[in-house]
Amino acid sequence: MDVAMDCLFCKIAKGDIPSVKIYEDENILAFLDISPVEKGHTLVISKRAHSEALIDTPPDILAELLAGAKKVGEAMMKAGFGGFNVIQNNYRDGGQAVPHIHFHIIPRAKGRKGPLEWRSGANPYRDDAERDEFAALLRKNI
Repeated sequence: MDVAMDCLFCKIAKGDIPSVKIYEDENILAFLDISPVEKGHTLVISKRAHSEALIDTPPDILAELLAGAKKVGEAMMKAGFGGFNVIQNNYRDGGQAVPHIHFHIIPRAKGRKGPLEWRSGANPYRDDAERDEFAALLRKNI
C-alpha cells in the first residue's frame, strides 16, 4: 500500500488505529463510521493505494471500492433496512473530512421519509454494545 504518513484511513487500513470492521479483503476495508449520520453508517476505503479523491484514483481501485460499496449495501438490505445512500465527497470544499478516497454507505430505515440529513454524528450509538450490535448485524449479512 502506498501509505500517506499522516493519513488516518491509511493507519486504520494498516491496523495501527482500531476500527469496527464490517468487511475486509486484500484490497478494501469497510468499517463503521465513528460519527454516524445513521446507525450502521459504514465507510469503504482502499487498502491497496492512497489517493485523495475520485479524480486522483485509478479506475481499477475505483472498481474495487464500488464492489465493496455494493457488498455493504447488499448486507444492509439483507439486514432489513429499507434502503441506503452511497455518498462520496471530494476535497475539503466538497465536504471531504479525511483526504483518502472513501465511500459512505448509509442505511435508511424502512418507511423513513424525507431526505438524508447529512450531519456527522447526527445519530450516535448509545454505547459500544449498540455499536457492536449494528456491526454484527451487517457482518452476518455480508
